Amino acid sequence: MAQLRQVLIALGDPLVEVEVAPDGLAGEVSDVVVLEPDDTPELRPGDLALVIGARGRAAVPLIRAAGRQGAAAVAVKVESDSALPLLRNAATDAGTALLAVAADVRWEQLAALVRGVLETARGAADEDAGETLGDLFSLAQTIAALTGGIVSIEDTASRVLAYSRSDDEVDELRRLSILGRQGPAPYLKMLHEWGVYQRLRATEEVVRIEERPDLGIRTRLAIGVHAGGRPLGSIWVQEGAAPLASRAEQALVGAARVAALHLVRRRSAAGARFRENLLAGMLEGRSDPVSVARQIGADPAKPAAVVAFAPRGAEPVDRTELELRRSALASVISVHAAAYRRSALVTQLGGRTYVFLPDLPAGVSLLDLTREMVASAGTPVRAAIGRVVPGVEDVGVSRQEADRVLDAMARGLDLEVATLADVRSQVLVSETLAVLAEQPRLRDPRLTELRSRHPDLASSLLAYLDALGDVRSAAAKLHVHPNTLRYRVRRAGEVAGLDLGDPLVRLFAALQLRLPPGV
Repeated sequence: MAQLRQVLIALGDPLVEVEVAPDGLAGEVSDVVVLEPDDTPELRPGDLALVIGARGRAAVPLIRAAGRQGAAAVAVKVESDSALPLLRNAATDAGTALLAVAADVRWEQLAALVRGVLETARGAADEDAGETLGDLFSLAQTIAALTGGIVSIEDTASRVLAYSRSDDEVDELRRLSILGRQGPAPYLKMLHEWGVYQRLRATEEVVRIEERPDLGIRTRLAIGVHAGGRPLGSIWVQEGAAPLASRAEQALVGAARVAALHLVRRRSAAGARFRENLLAGMLEGRSDPVSVARQIGADPAKPAAVVAFAPRGAEPVDRTELELRRSALASVISVHAAAYRRSALVTQLGGRTYVFLPDLPAGVSLLDLTREMVASAGTPVRAAIGRVVPGVEDVGVSRQEADRVLDAMARGLDLEVATLADVRSQVLVSETLAVLAEQPRLRDPRLTELRSRHPDLASSLLAYLDALGDVRSAAAKLHVHPNTLRYRVRRAGEVAGLDLGDPLVRLFAALQLRLPPGV
């Protein structure tokens, strides 16, 4: 079950538009039902009725019948604007929301999308507190990796909800806290006297507590976890054998915001999952970006960008290990993204992890932030930064650009972090080669045979073409004598029957000879 508002955000304006909603958009949608003109409507409260085969005025009886039976909303296709007032009046009188469906939308597609939203909402609602606590332990371990410390997450009553594993020696306060016992009374009293607990409840600032060797207490960082101004708990990071990381405080700010989502999920399990689904729907074109931005408290008119991440190297064969790696990567990225922008969203699609960063200042560079994410990932990854677009309506452009760069990196562009502006030529050539690889008819069979039967001649010709005919430069790159290279280039032209004096022949040869081996 999901609110009508959630369903509409997931679908987006390109598919449906709300014409009237007499009872607002907070009503629950429990199922999607198809109605045809000859049907006797049999609906239940909460159903979303799709009126198929009856457009415009012909849909009025079904709208009224659906309203009488408690339908949350009725979706129809409108023949003309002149029919809209009649349909709106019918829906208002029946007490049900009226959704106008775009003429080119297939009903089966719309039904499948609505069912997908409802199934996702049901799955999120079925998550129990045990899974939430499991997520907290995973988050604690992530924070430990980012800060270099020993982490515990507590509720507002100072009960430990989750903690990180550590080979370092823990101090007495942490040991007793994890065992569920009271810490050293003099130290706890001092924390109260110093106003530490008051600051954790009242602000979102990181509090540093210096070590007390006389009490066996080491240096700590702490931050309160809040949601809507309400304190939910706190995160504590104890210094281990080594000093805390230089950017530990910044990581802790992001961690507190991510922890807030987990703690809120104890009261509303669908919260965090819904944010992931918002971004997935927006990136796949199912959700209206402006509606999503308003839902997360972002300004849709401010610049935004998408950053995409993908694994480098071979992925593990074991499915469980693969999912663990992806989950750990998403967790690390969520911490960094939330520290940078409270309204940031993170989701996973098609084996890639995407970050949506709204409310960006003009002229911002995301290079340093992205490099930090890659360095902290804990597994080899590459990242592509989509262009910063002027508003969220163009977020699809940013995602598409990030995907283009990632695709080129996967085809042999040896970089960890890149933007299209950094590697535009490499991306364009890579995409051109991808077309050649998929379309054998676009290749010159003479070059194909040259690569297959005379690989040394082919590689020598390519080096010569890359050097713009500078024999000495190309020969040095191949570690051969210039005369040897001259002979190979001349021989390549003879064997393949190529007129290397023709610039078009040289141009195409430079492209086709770049195809991966075996293609």
